Amino acid sequence: MESVSNEDQLESIKSMQSTIGKLENALAQMTQKGANTTLVKKRLKAVYIGLAVLENVWNQRPHHYNQEDLAEARNVLTGLFPSIENTYTKLKAGSPQRTLLERRIRALELAVQAIDGLSHKKLPN
Repeated sequence: MESVSNEDQLESIKSMQSTIGKLENALAQMTQKGANTTLVKKRLKAVYIGLAVLENVWNQRPHHYNQEDLAEARNVLTGLFPSIENTYTKLKAGSPQRTLLERRIRALELAVQAIDGLSHKKLPN
């Protein structure tokens, strides 16, 4: 995994936490409305795993995810890029929303890198 400044690490962790909050709110609203929550639950789990892996790599915090969890999370996180990037291109340069998405994209890229790095290590199944 690439070397990341402490500031980038902090911003990435905050971005992942913010994404978790948004997904938890969406899940609560969708559950209340009786909507299908499968996709939101899958994304929420993937972002939780992404955050856990970043904290494992940067802060040596243990995580309890196996290779299968990591592989699924990587696929889900990677699948988020097209829609985020599509929204990003429509936003005005310098806008707060664009900055937020820049940080989210960076955090997701780093989470995927961290998962890739852990996938080369032997993990419990």
